[in-house]
Amino acid sequence: MSAYELRKNALVAAATRPKRDIEFPRKEDGRPKYSSEVYGENVFTLKTMAKALPKPIFASFLRQRRGRQNLDKTTADSIAHAVRVWAMDRGATHYTHWFQPQTGATAEKHDAFLSLLTNFTPGGEESTAIDQFSGGELLQSEPDASSFPSGGMRTTFEARGYTIWDTSSLMFLRRGPHGTAILYIPSVFISYNGDALDEKTGLLRSNEVLSRAACGLINLLEPEAHVNHVYTTLGTEQEFFLIDRTMYALRPDLKITGRTLVGQLPPRHQQLEDHYFGRIPGRVMRAISEVELECMRLGIPVKTRHNEVAPAQFEIAPIFEEAAVAVDHNLLTMDILHKVAHRHNLRVLFHEKPFKGVNGSGKHCNWAIATDHGENLLDPTVRPETNYRFILFLLAVLRGLQEHAALLRVAISSSSNEHRLGAQEAPPGIISAFLGDQLTEVLDAIEEDRPLKNFSVPQFQSIKVGGTVLDVKVAALPSIARDLTDRNRTSPFAFTGNKFEFRAVGSKQSPSFPVTVLNCAVTAAIQEMTEALRAQMGSKPRPSEEDKLVVIRRYIAMTKSVRFEGDNYSEAWVAEAARRGLPNIKSAPEAYTYLIQEKHKRMLTEEIGIFSDGELLSRYYILNERYAKDVIIEAETMQTIVGQQILPAALEYRKSLAESAAALKTIGVEASPEIDTLNELTPLTKDLQAAYVALQEAARKLIDHEGHDANVHAQFAHDVVGPAIARTREAADALETAVADKFWPLPKYTELLLTI
Repeated sequence: MSAYELRKNALVAAATRPKRDIEFPRKEDGRPKYSSEVYGENVFTLKTMAKALPKPIFASFLRQRRGRQNLDKTTADSIAHAVRVWAMDRGATHYTHWFQPQTGATAEKHDAFLSLLTNFTPGGEESTAIDQFSGGELLQSEPDASSFPSGGMRTTFEARGYTIWDTSSLMFLRRGPHGTAILYIPSVFISYNGDALDEKTGLLRSNEVLSRAACGLINLLEPEAHVNHVYTTLGTEQEFFLIDRTMYALRPDLKITGRTLVGQLPPRHQQLEDHYFGRIPGRVMRAISEVELECMRLGIPVKTRHNEVAPAQFEIAPIFEEAAVAVDHNLLTMDILHKVAHRHNLRVLFHEKPFKGVNGSGKHCNWAIATDHGENLLDPTVRPETNYRFILFLLAVLRGLQEHAALLRVAISSSSNEHRLGAQEAPPGIISAFLGDQLTEVLDAIEEDRPLKNFSVPQFQSIKVGGTVLDVKVAALPSIARDLTDRNRTSPFAFTGNKFEFRAVGSKQSPSFPVTVLNCAVTAAIQEMTEALRAQMGSKPRPSEEDKLVVIRRYIAMTKSVRFEGDNYSEAWVAEAARRGLPNIKSAPEAYTYLIQEKHKRMLTEEIGIFSDGELLSRYYILNERYAKDVIIEAETMQTIVGQQILPAALEYRKSLAESAAALKTIGVEASPEIDTLNELTPLTKDLQAAYVALQEAARKLIDHEGHDANVHAQFAHDVVGPAIARTREAADALETAVADKFWPLPKYTELLLTI
């Protein structure tokens, strides 16, 4: 069967495939269950644990969970027994320590609850099958550490590594085959020597250091507050594409690299701006509804679903949770999306830029800081100009951003996100913060020691100063609440009412490292500002209002360079950012060098201390190696597609035209249309052939270059091979419009984006 016939069959299959429907859970009387009744039914919650354990054992676990004591063997064994019974009653046959190696994905190794008990009898040994799960098995497992990225910390013959139960994240069940289930134990992953080999360990460490620093500042400002713990909250808006799985199967570039290496935009894509928040296609609605049901059962609070800007692009977003749990839930959601999409004959694409020329996908990380009393430290309240605690924490975030913007750029840098940043509504690579007019006015008024200006908008005179009420001038419509700030979609780091939205994070990234870096940068700033406040207050038991204002005014002036309210895409901003001294990092390999730059390295390893020198250096090597490998894979995939599919298609079309022209001439019919088409096609084919040969040479040099320093190798991939891939794509895309459709071997953008 020809490639053209496969494409057409795929289109027919997409249009005629039967729909998959599932029934929402129902009560015994047949009525649908409320979402709240389904929520968390597959989670071993604290409430479930409390019912299953003796009170002293449960109390001991809570003390350990709060960091007040170690988990003793008796408690561990009791929890292991309780969770095994709970899991096996629900069909579990296996358990797994679920962890986050530095691969961008999660990992798991399944072990059975089944064990053999050997009895020695006069007649010999006799084995009895039993179900068993000990506290030791709950607490840790041993995957092969040499088979995961370690950045040189581990060698092939040093294989031992440990996964350790993260007691701050609840255990849960996931369905397995044939009606069985698997018990998942959220874990960290460390080497034999105790070095972090995963994404989660650094995040948990960063949460602890931020808590200590924030509690220190709050209790200095308000000793009566008695704040003992501070934590970061996170809400991850997950963007993704959904395309027909049969179409996906015919695109080797999508299967291997996650993005289309060739392809022309269809005549109609997102330019009419009609897809965003439009009606969700029925097939997609069925899939996302099933995803939401699975998420509810796992205690993942998915709140929002909608069409995104590009065709076939969508978003789901959860309610905020504690950051480490939110990361677990985001990674689980991505996996659920993948599996459920497969059941609906769809394929989910998490690559940041799977289709050239339309919106890419991000993972907007909405981040805030809260106390153990439930107070959001980034809530401006009604009068932010007098809420000095809020102002100090706001300035700490700005100061952390100002001092370590390059580190945040490292945290969002990858070969895939590089295609997205700065294009089609994605934020650029210059890290700055957007506060909005009102908060900017608050900071300016404090700095200048003057009253706040009276905000007014001529067409809406009933807008109150403080931005709380908006009258839309239609009698039948009520006045509405208005947020303190507008949104700036071009800003990589925007304040959005009571949180910051880190918009630059890529859609397929784990949020762990970006949030870890953000936590550390803010922690360093809180420590710096706390010391400044102590120096200002001298021997006084607590700072006066004037002491606070002195420090606040100093940091308002200091952090002006990182605040920007305008269009982050404009050339004027690039020049202005350079004048302000903000780093304008153009590539991922360039960004990676800042990870081991002395200033940032000292903050992460000495001042904050969440990484050892070895752990930080290993991450540097892993990032560079991953970048170069991604580019090599793309180059080799492009060579395969061009050499085995696109060039043969162009040559076959040329042959068909030539044969037609010759046949027409033999019967005395003018063949100028065929000849003109041939003359147009020939230089395009030669251009692609030349680009293909140049790409082969560039890829060979990159492979030969592997012995060099990791960053030099990655930079070579960016500077030499990346442009060679782009030139080959340009030549291939020019041919796509010249070659007759029946000869073209790959599903086109029209078929990929517009057939769901």
